[in-house]
Amino acid sequence: MHGQVLTFTSAPTWQLGVKRVLDIILSAVLLILLSPLLLLIAVAIKLTSPGPVLYRWNVVGQGGRPFTGYKFRTMIPNADELKPQLIEQNEMQGPVFKLKDDPRVTPLGRFLRKFSLDELPQLWSVLKGDMSLVGPRPPLQSEYSQFTEEQKQKLIVKPGITCLWQVMGRNEIRSLDDWVQLDLEYICHWSLGLDFKILLLTIPAVLHGTGR
Repeated sequence: MHGQVLTFTSAPTWQLGVKRVLDIILSAVLLILLSPLLLLIAVAIKLTSPGPVLYRWNVVGQGGRPFTGYKFRTMIPNADELKPQLIEQNEMQGPVFKLKDDPRVTPLGRFLRKFSLDELPQLWSVLKGDMSLVGPRPPLQSEYSQFTEEQKQKLIVKPGITCLWQVMGRNEIRSLDDWVQLDLEYICHWSLGLDFKILLLTIPAVLHGTGR
């Protein structure tokens, strides 16, 4: 798929409509059912680390549109200011930063990341329509500005909370190009059935604590 210009028009319009309806219903139900857990995590963050409960996640959505999402804060309050000091330790090839043993992560933050609990506030972004339950992960605005035209193609669709990268060894992938190829594969073969399969595969990935 290298060098190929992709489109997302092969899927019937009604399937895309069903995808959005399912996003609204499932995100709303999950936010209600998980509200006690969300409150517990918020209190735990407040008691164990100074700073806000939520992290403002400035990312890029479908078509390159910037938006602000939210995650539970897993790092010390001045983490973004310290990031330039860690760039040389980046474990990813390309303009995406990933560090296994990031010293900025709090002890509670490591637990939340391990089981992807820090991602739960993104359900609000799904409900709003900025994200989908399944789709390519949104890059930071600072990362997107350094993407090649091919890498930007991953955002011809709405970004998601989980994707092929999440369930196919995200901690073993070290190249942005390999990550993007998984996203483009998802786009080329998208169907409601594929979304359902990825959602099912996400459950054991979360329970096994493969996040970081």
